Amino acid sequence: MALKIHLRKVTIIAERVLRDDLLELLKRLGATGWTLTAVEGEGSRGIRASEWEGSSVQIDTLVSTETADAIMDEVGEKYFADWSVIVYAADVEVLRGEKYLG
Repeated sequence: MALKIHLRKVTIIAERVLRDDLLELLKRLGATGWTLTAVEGEGSRGIRASEWEGSSVQIDTLVSTETADAIMDEVGEKYFADWSVIVYAADVEVLRGEKYLG
């Protein structure tokens, strides 16, 4: 039976233009993988996706608590003032979770 470990799932939803910068940030801070999805939605700034900008992106990664904190802090510091970005984290239990800890 596979061992279950506790990790943090960090989700970033951002403007499409930030995709490559955010993926580089994740790698630099220790994330070993990610899942990216094109998304649309509406929030405090109104509907986000337009034909010119393209869909927003949602990036999910599974990381340690320390890495999750570093990701959230840097995303907030670097992008919140000028971009439409949200970042949140949740505790998760993962089978074969050791492969997510670089």
